[in-house]
Amino acid sequence: MEEITEEAFDELLTGFKRSSVHLETRDAYGTEVELPHMAKWKRGEADDFEWLQEWCTTLGEHVAAGRTVRRAKIVSEPLSEYQRWVYTVFTPIAAAGEDIRWVPRRSVSELCIPGNDYYLLDDERVVFLHYAGSGLNTAFTTTTDPSVVEMCREAFDSVWSLAIPHSEYNPE
Repeated sequence: MEEITEEAFDELLTGFKRSSVHLETRDAYGTEVELPHMAKWKRGEADDFEWLQEWCTTLGEHVAAGRTVRRAKIVSEPLSEYQRWVYTVFTPIAAAGEDIRWVPRRSVSELCIPGNDYYLLDDERVVFLHYAGSGLNTAFTTTTDPSVVEMCREAFDSVWSLAIPHSEYNPE
């Protein structure tokens, strides 16, 4: 397992060739980019999602090139405040081409799932995301170890088989 910088993570995330799958398992995150927008949402203010435009453009380019981008979110229900906000944020991301699905936590009790969120890129590299209790990202580690890649592929596929498409998921 190798620790990488945020810049190296960004390069991997934008440079995959065939597929990117992302498993999220936390009920709350707190990236510095997101916090001001979530605060606006809490105050009932509209968000123009301009801050997502670069990512949505990148997603659109991946999809146009025939690459797949999937995300499965394991969530507690009722949803945390953070996840209720994220549900609204995912509308433009899904429209840009990311296939986002939601999985109630109670549905995955019998599955073996890695202890950290991760990306599986091109079925050959795993990037684990490490977080502080506050939800801020603290580190990225990566591996191409075939046994870890296979474990993460199987975990994602198991979760995905239970997942509800974003457009069909009711966060209430």
